[in-house]
Amino acid sequence: MALTIENKLPAVNELADNYLIQVNNLSAINLSGEDQVSYLQGQVTCDVTQLTENSLLNGAHCDAKGKMFAIFRLFKRNDALWLLQPQATLATSLAALQKFGVFAKVTIQQAENFAAYALVGTQAEQRLKQQFKQIPDSMTPVVQLGNTTLIYIANDNSQQKQPEKTQQRYLLIDTVENIEKITANFILPIFKSDLWDLQEILTGFPLMNENIIGEYVPQMLNVQAINGISFTKGCYLGQETVARMQYLGRNKRALFILSGELKAPLTDNTIIELQLGENWRRAGKVLSYYQADNGQTYLQAVLASDINDESTLRLKVNDKQHAQLSINAQPYSLQPKD
Repeated sequence: MALTIENKLPAVNELADNYLIQVNNLSAINLSGEDQVSYLQGQVTCDVTQLTENSLLNGAHCDAKGKMFAIFRLFKRNDALWLLQPQATLATSLAALQKFGVFAKVTIQQAENFAAYALVGTQAEQRLKQQFKQIPDSMTPVVQLGNTTLIYIANDNSQQKQPEKTQQRYLLIDTVENIEKITANFILPIFKSDLWDLQEILTGFPLMNENIIGEYVPQMLNVQAINGISFTKGCYLGQETVARMQYLGRNKRALFILSGELKAPLTDNTIIELQLGENWRRAGKVLSYYQADNGQTYLQAVLASDINDESTLRLKVNDKQHAQLSINAQPYSLQPKD
């Protein structure tokens, strides 16, 4: 029996205590074969050699100039390496990986016949324990039980104040057939993937879309702040640019979380303006957003890194319609990590 998906998009203070999300805006690349680890190690920003059966790594895939194809979560599943990422970035990232993969003993392809749901809420841990004999946690973020992969999504943001509905999350990955049986047992409302995007935005995990592929280096999207860059692993594609950003302090941009009220439809390319005296100038554009039915909006944008709470920002919907924006506290430190 097909699962019923809620169409409403609740405001942050209206979120249910516990619910499921059909995360159908994610896809994955998997790598298998003798050289899967050594090959990927030379392609991405994270240290693939540190990956175990139960660990989870964040990382970025860049071109030779250090501009990003994709941001991903990396884990092992069924003897393969999986790069979980938005569908919007998968085709470009896959093509780039396959281009050089012909010289290694590795098979690189888009993952097939899998579905992902997120279990979110105050009782997520307890509800997961009712169905599975072992569940992931902060020390063991990935657990494989038969064909089911369970992933704990940590909110590593205790140092900063967060919106009250930044919620505990688990990802459940399985075949399309199996996942519907598993999720039906929770007897919880199921929401669209917009709710997944909301939680990613609130916790500062960068969401890329096809319009910004090849535009930013990892530090401009705070990839270093989510532990997605190893500065000790050695060479990889784009490493020189990423290292210069770290050690020479050349990065002047960062990813910010903004919020406001907006009734008009929003797009990924909506312009953000900064007030300078009596004038306004372009400060950036919307990268990702969550717009509730009541107009409450949270979004991510790349802005000058010296933007602060005293800066006045607005969304430029059109020449006659604007919406004021507030800058939310960063959920992590943007200071360079050793």
